[in-house]
Amino acid sequence: MGEQFVPSMPAGADWDRDQWVAYADRLLAAARPFASAGNARITFPGAEGGYGRAVDGLEGFARTFLLAGFRIAGARGEGVDDLIDFYARGIAAGVDPDAEDRWVRLDEHGQAKVEAASLAVVLDMTRPWIWERLDATTRERVIAYLAPAVGDDTYPKTNWLWFRLVVETFLRSVGGPWSPEDVAADLALHDSLVREDGWISDGFERAYDHYVGWALHVYPVLWSRMQGADELAGDRTAGDVALLDRYLQDAVALVGGDGSPLVQGRSLIYRYAAAAPFWVGAIAGVPSVPLGQLRRAAGAMVGHFAERGAPDADGILSLGWHDEWRMLAQSYSGTGSPYWAVKGLLGIALPADHPVWTAEPIALPIETGDDLRSVRAAGWIVSATAADGIVRVINHGTDKALAGGLVGDSPLYARIGYSTATAPLLDADAWLAPLEQSAVLVSGDGRVTHRSAMELLDVRVQDDTDGRVGIATSRSRAHWITPRPAENRHGAGVAGDVEIAGTVEIHSLVRGPWEVRLVRVTDLTAAGVEAVALRIGGWAVAADADAGITRVVAEDGALAAAGALRSSIRSLGVDVAASVVVRADAGPLGAYSAVPVVETAVAPGEWTAVIVELSATDAAPQSPAGVVIDADGTISVTWPDARATTSRLIDSGRA
Repeated sequence: MGEQFVPSMPAGADWDRDQWVAYADRLLAAARPFASAGNARITFPGAEGGYGRAVDGLEGFARTFLLAGFRIAGARGEGVDDLIDFYARGIAAGVDPDAEDRWVRLDEHGQAKVEAASLAVVLDMTRPWIWERLDATTRERVIAYLAPAVGDDTYPKTNWLWFRLVVETFLRSVGGPWSPEDVAADLALHDSLVREDGWISDGFERAYDHYVGWALHVYPVLWSRMQGADELAGDRTAGDVALLDRYLQDAVALVGGDGSPLVQGRSLIYRYAAAAPFWVGAIAGVPSVPLGQLRRAAGAMVGHFAERGAPDADGILSLGWHDEWRMLAQSYSGTGSPYWAVKGLLGIALPADHPVWTAEPIALPIETGDDLRSVRAAGWIVSATAADGIVRVINHGTDKALAGGLVGDSPLYARIGYSTATAPLLDADAWLAPLEQSAVLVSGDGRVTHRSAMELLDVRVQDDTDGRVGIATSRSRAHWITPRPAENRHGAGVAGDVEIAGTVEIHSLVRGPWEVRLVRVTDLTAAGVEAVALRIGGWAVAADADAGITRVVAEDGALAAAGALRSSIRSLGVDVAASVVVRADAGPLGAYSAVPVVETAVAPGEWTAVIVELSATDAAPQSPAGVVIDADGTISVTWPDARATTSRLIDSGRA
């Protein structure tokens, strides 16, 4: 059933510097034909983005300018005169208020504040080759263009804090306006978002995603190297690097055996921007993760996409994952948006004599064996299996919601599981009715509950003579939601009118490719409770054709297989109705997505136990699994590999 799965790192994992530069040069060359007459806007082909063509063009310029800056800095300005001239000309037109292709100003549209940060970082990074060669009028206009950032308190209290901070740092260095109060406030905000083990929340919501790395860890290091930043940083830089170092210990373990990053969180069209923190770790000289491993992690990610159609045959990064799939983008995304991916090429800013290029390659955790760890801040158990190269995250603490805020579940954040081999469903139904990697209450009329904002109760790895088991627990006020219309989708769940259905506890015990999921409804508060069922969904697998999906439905569960992957869910002692749900055009990894599902009657106070699996279709045959739950909270599990473990649940209010 299915094809053989042999995890293999892409060739990019072993690229030398010349190969990195060649890849970057291809992207830059492909962008040139889409430049405006003055080079100030680069508008890639495709439907207009949510913010309009002018913003699309600004993004196209600013984000490719990031890559051009890395290229120029790494070459120390030698042999890149054409690149310097092209972007210098674009800057002059962009800040000329009379130019037809002038840039959207910061006080005209909020997206300009994001792009201004890229302009500031690169103008500082390439100061001898671009800024110092601009004529006096253009310099004055650049300062005037960036100046509205000063004192602007409308920047969101998220990773955007760094956009204002790097702009003001650059302005200060060139004699422009800046605010010490803004700098102090932004640094204080950043520090307030720091959580355990080097993880940083993207705002005050429980938002843990790739922004932790490609923004909240990258900018502190780049900022600390800007001219004059040392006078603003005081003694904080060592602490920022220590946080980065600890974060990278987890980040290298989240790279799949085929180089894929985790398919979780918003802005996934930025693809291998997720490689940026590895390069910034090399720039900062972190002590715990070797240079050879950092380079390999970055190369594996970029290579993963390079071998799967990104960029496309024309050298363009489309809105999608491997290839174009516009539903993956947020509502604000335009044709230039995917070029934030170039952060993952930050390494080319390091010159040829930097030791990262000659460091001995070091295998990633997924290449050396199975890995099981907890990420306490995010409420994740991470289980990676070397045999199939899959990294799985079992999630009990991330939902992009404020604590206590009852909103809809975002498929990008609030599902129970994410992996490097699967994608959450992202069609319209996915935002309203969680299916894959969920445990929901379903009303008689078909309404499905959400679990945001869940309460994380436990996340840890048990390591004793019975074997290592990841344990995570959460409790939620399961609720139905009637959504209100939303103008913009920025990755969070829908808001609307809420009706509480009851309280649901979910306990996950994790080993290898398996999760024993224990679900208990401790109370039902909705009217018509007799019509409520409990539905539990497994992993979604994808295929390019419906015929490419194998469906197996039995009395105790269901299995869906597609290509090299199989996903199954089986009941452990509870009567269920099983099915495989297939949806068309619901995810970025294939035209059809399939989810095995079981449904059972709700018995308040009683446990429903299932075993959920994601593995290669050619994985070894398995033994029947079993679970015994004692009254004192002791859980004895017999796993499909015939190992037996004993764990204890935390006291979650048992009578």
